[in-house]
Amino acid sequence: MGPESGWLLCDIHFADGRPVPFATRHLYRQVLDQLGSRGYDFVAGLEVEFHIFKLEDAKMSPEHAGQPGEPPSVSLLSHGYQYLTEQRYDQMEPVLEIIRRDVLALDLPLRSVEVEFGPSQCEFTFAPTKGLSPADNMVLFRSAVKQIARRHGYHATFMCRPKLPNVFASGWHLHQSIVSRGSGENAFMAKADGEILSAFGRHYLGGLLQTRAGLGGVHDADHQRLQALSFLFTGTGPGDLGRDNRGVMIRMLGGPDDPATRLENRIGEPAANPYLYMASQILSGLDGVDRKLEPGPSADTPYETKAALLPKTLREAVFALQEDPFFREALGTEFVDYYVHIKNAEIERFQAEVSDWNSANISRCLTQLHR
Repeated sequence: MGPESGWLLCDIHFADGRPVPFATRHLYRQVLDQLGSRGYDFVAGLEVEFHIFKLEDAKMSPEHAGQPGEPPSVSLLSHGYQYLTEQRYDQMEPVLEIIRRDVLALDLPLRSVEVEFGPSQCEFTFAPTKGLSPADNMVLFRSAVKQIARRHGYHATFMCRPKLPNVFASGWHLHQSIVSRGSGENAFMAKADGEILSAFGRHYLGGLLQTRAGLGGVHDADHQRLQALSFLFTGTGPGDLGRDNRGVMIRMLGGPDDPATRLENRIGEPAANPYLYMASQILSGLDGVDRKLEPGPSADTPYETKAALLPKTLREAVFALQEDPFFREALGTEFVDYYVHIKNAEIERFQAEVSDWNSANISRCLTQLHR
């Protein structure tokens, strides 16, 4: 957007003033109101991974304008799989500096800029904010990055695993805590020595783990990234949580009297709807608090832990959400049915396309039939 343009985040209403029930920002606001009625605020910090490529061919000829359009041709800005070198950062620094400058100009609470594990992959983190702000910040950040990159000859994507050779999946890790509206004290903060979380925090975590399968249908649109040994735990059960282990689903950070105590959900992905992502966390966590659910023991070796797997496909995740009685009540049957219908339509469109793998497999089968 140019300097003469304005940028507004809006809520959707019918002509008679009623909020549209399927508008996710409105749904999230309702959940925040529920939390506020208990005397609490939701605080979240964003840790967002994504890819930036050099744009070689934008594919803007009329024949490229399908539904969806032809993807652009791109090249890497850096090779990956090497943290311990400043050369990777130097290769990506020109575009990262442009984005850093403009993100700060938008008053987004940028905390750090890093080069990530995969080729042409980076990570931006943002300071914790309350309520609607972290979700709004994610919407603005994704849109801004794409526009900024495009204007300077780059292509940015928050697609979790772009269909390119050797790329590494991107995640969106959500750091969250609950604070008292009255005192501002962190409700997750432990008081006793040797404890990581308060009783409130443990029960909140227990709620997140109890609804983990259905959560996948809300905030994880790309289940192909749930692969072993990828800094991401793939199962449910004893290996779901850990104190400082990147292989778990939810990481606990903090300790006695640590005001920065928080939970890091590591299974979100960067294209997720932020309003649904955060609303689902609060609803699940409060259910755990109300039922005094215990999360179970921490896992020190999550990759070796035997546990039931999370949904491996979007279809499985959507089915888990559809059949989850908790989310049907918490989000409303009308919304869940609508959301499931939309996701199933997306899946059907995807399956209507013949992939390169399917095409090659069909050709192989036909060759064998004619021998």
